[in-house]
Order: sequence, then structure tokens, then C-alpha cells
Amino acid sequence: MSPRNSALEASRTRRRIVDRGLTLASVEGLEGLTIGRLATEMGMSKAGVLGHFGTKQGLQLAVVDAAAEMFAREVPQRVRNVPAGLAHLTALCEAWISYLERALLPGGCFFTAAAAEFDGRDGPVRDAVAGLDALWRRDLSIHIRRAVAAGDLPADTDPDQLVYELFGIMLALNHSLQLHRDGRAPERARYAVRRRLGSS
Repeated sequence: MSPRNSALEASRTRRRIVDRGLTLASVEGLEGLTIGRLATEMGMSKAGVLGHFGTKQGLQLAVVDAAAEMFAREVPQRVRNVPAGLAHLTALCEAWISYLERALLPGGCFFTAAAAEFDGRDGPVRDAVAGLDALWRRDLSIHIRRAVAAGDLPADTDPDQLVYELFGIMLALNHSLQLHRDGRAPERARYAVRRRLGSS
């Protein structure tokens, strides 16, 4: 096998490990994600898995990155062509609800679970989760400010407060879907968003 093909195969194997790790971590948490467990799942040796990440923490961080890629693909990137302003903000919220409703991960929202798992800890994994959360809040705030500037939302709208409330709706949605298996929860979330954004 040529060096180029070898590197390509290594990249594909790493991707498969991370994808499997993401699925497992969504249900069992990042701390439940072990090199041994993944080696068994993938039919590989522990050394073979470890060679791709160096440490368990390296594996955890790779899984966090993969979760961020999935979220970006399924939420902001799905609505990138929607015009700025309230239309874009509304489409973002709908994509966010749809992402949770479609249960792309068996454990629901990866970042909700990871935040609960790591919020009281220190270290690189917590920092990565907190940093991605902050970036998403910042992006939502930017879209809210654009909607205010366009006159789509009241001039006295507090972007930080609205971000807080939208997060609350999505956290309640994830909770209702995962803990209570409430099939009505997505429509409740849509109604709450419409009311909060003044579109109902």
C-alpha cells in the first residue's frame, strides 16, 4: 500500500472510530467512552484505537469536534441561504427543533448531555464544550441583532435575554423528548418560538 493510500485508510478508520464514539457517548456520556470499549466495538486492538488519538482525552475531544460538525451541518448550514433578519432567525430555530426531533443521535442533544456531565469540572473537554456553546450563543445573538436592525424585532429587544429564552425552549424540548418520549414536544417548542419571536 502506498503512503498516500495508507494515510487515507488511517483517516477513514479514525473517522469510523469517532462516529461510533459519538453514538456511544450520546447515550453513555463521554466518560463512559473508553479505548477498550471502542476497540471491542470496532474489532480492533486497544493499541490500534489509541494510536489514532493518543489518550482517552484526545478521543473525547475528537468526539466533541464531530458533534460540533454534525450540529453545524444540520442547523446553521441548512439555512445558510435564508435571508438575514427574522426569517433567518426563525429558520435557525426550526432547524434546531428538527435536529432534535429527528433524533440523529440516540441520546438526543449531545451538547446538553455533555454540558451536564462536565459543567462542574475543569479541563480541556469542559473548555471545548463551553467554548462551542458560547460560539452558538454568539451566532444566535448576531442574528437577533440583525433582525432588530432590520426592524423585524422591537428595538428594545435584549439579544442576550432572547438567546437565554431560546436555549430554554430547546433544553425543554430535548428533556421532553428524551426523558418523557413526548411526541407533542416539537410542536410545543415551535409554538413557544413563534410566540417569542412575535410570529403568532
